[in-house]
Amino acid sequence: MPHDEKEAAFIKAMKASFPPSLRAFLGCACPIKVVDIGANPIDGPAPYKPLLDGGDTQVVGFEPNLNALAKLNERKGPSETYLPYAVGDGKQHTLRHCLLPGMTSLFEPNPAVLKLFASFSEWGAVVKTEPVDTRRLDDIPETAGLDLLKIDIQGAELMVFENARARLADALVIHTEVEFLEMYKGQPLYGDVERFLRTQGFMLHRFEPLVTRDFTPVLLSSDPYAGHSQVFWADAVFVRDLTRLDLLSPEQILRLAVILFDCYRSHDLVLYLLREHDRRAHKGYGEKFLNLVRPLVNAPIVS
Repeated sequence: MPHDEKEAAFIKAMKASFPPSLRAFLGCACPIKVVDIGANPIDGPAPYKPLLDGGDTQVVGFEPNLNALAKLNERKGPSETYLPYAVGDGKQHTLRHCLLPGMTSLFEPNPAVLKLFASFSEWGAVVKTEPVDTRRLDDIPETAGLDLLKIDIQGAELMVFENARARLADALVIHTEVEFLEMYKGQPLYGDVERFLRTQGFMLHRFEPLVTRDFTPVLLSSDPYAGHSQVFWADAVFVRDLTRLDLLSPEQILRLAVILFDCYRSHDLVLYLLREHDRRAHKGYGEKFLNLVRPLVNAPIVS
């Protein structure tokens, strides 16, 4: 096995052996609050599931689809609350139900884009419309003091952000779907979302994941979800601007580190944050974490 493959295998094995919970590893109390807009479990476990599994995590979720809401309430734990609100700008909008439920949106599907990719024209067919009253996130008291905001509402994410400035002031991490092509007519794209969140004190950390699709009629795999050349959409993870950590308290820095370890395994950034926390709170968390990740570190660690 070539050296780089050996190194990759070693790193993968090391990461797999890491503890699932940073709070348990450090032995610290660090409650986390998650707000989930579009909590429909259609895409599998939520990205914040490791936080829930680790305990001391409160989730407030929103899902206007009553069937999906019922499923969430059937299997929720004691620290989870799900509400039937459609979150937006506080106005009434038309909700467009699509053949594929995951494409249901406040925006109208865009046939000119959807026809470029296999099956999307069919999936994006509107089968029903209904008026829906939305509520501003800033007006929902249950969402105060959030740490992690997860949002997936098919193109209306920026509408929510623009009406959630007070909640964004609390947030440490935002996990949001973004599109690079206009899947829905007139929807904001990644650049619009990134530009606004930057004005609110956030920076892009990573895409989790970056999704591609094959152009029709080319299908290079029997799996229509496999993708190939065209970047279509992504889940984008934004964090507080790391050049302005002076704006965060030691407690916020610790909560940020916990989220980034448990949900995203961003070990280098976690170490950076814990060392900053040590500089202020003198808990020794950074040194303890460094000993955990030291086998992955190729360069000397400087103070």
